[in-house]
Amino acid sequence: MDCAKAVGARLARPKKPLSKMEGILKIWKKLPLLICVPTTAGTGSETTLAAVIVDSKTRHKYAINDFYLIPDYAVLDPKPTLSLPPFITACTGMDALTHAIEAYIGNSTTKKTREYALKATKLIFENIYKAFEDGNDLEARSNMLDAAYYAGHAFTVSYVGYVHAIAHSLGGKYNIAHGLANATLLDVVLKQYGDSVYKKLYEMALYCGICNAKDSYKVGAERFIEQITLMKKYFGISSTFSELKKSDIHELAVYADHEANPLYPVPVLWDVKELEKVYDLVVED
Repeated sequence: MDCAKAVGARLARPKKPLSKMEGILKIWKKLPLLICVPTTAGTGSETTLAAVIVDSKTRHKYAINDFYLIPDYAVLDPKPTLSLPPFITACTGMDALTHAIEAYIGNSTTKKTREYALKATKLIFENIYKAFEDGNDLEARSNMLDAAYYAGHAFTVSYVGYVHAIAHSLGGKYNIAHGLANATLLDVVLKQYGDSVYKKLYEMALYCGICNAKDSYKVGAERFIEQITLMKKYFGISSTFSELKKSDIHELAVYADHEANPLYPVPVLWDVKELEKVYDLVVED
């Protein structure tokens, strides 16, 4: 879907290379008719304003963001997702979960994006295990597609955060699948945000039935993050990257910093040195 968006962008602006469209609002012209049929329940690209590109020469992974990239139609048919292997089902589902959470905890939300993010998160907690265990469960597959769609709507307006910025740097450098990168990083980054996200994670936990109203913000947030950690373990997703080299961390942190600042309305603003600390947490000893 992102490839189709990139082709459309080049058709709209044939004299402008994709590398010059990095960032926001660089296309300016309407694309040809674009109909997207997702075959995973993850990226939400069927409804977002983003296309993610990897420069094959530099391995730099970057996003093009423009309202003209929002597809004209999205076809949410669960049947094409039935053959998706369990591990990819899990990773793409956690990709959608990351979209919903980062859209909700950021500093640029609206009432509608918060509603979509909460809906998506609840649907994922209720259906991702079912889709993982039984790939032919049409109801679970359909609900996961709805979740990815809602999450895509949410982050199209409210954007994402450092999970995505770090994941993009790792995906570009080492060709790590985006969903796997997000899934690996999600609970790690949420913990690093600390008390700046306690209230919002508590609200998400309460909506999903993970905590109760009498719990403190801290307890609710910790229970929410714990459920993500348990989800990772259940799906066999590691908390470190075997590909990550310590010698690459500074370069990767610079990429992540360039992507996130000032584009993403993150809960806490980190500099390159602070980002390097996050990479240190996910490098294998």
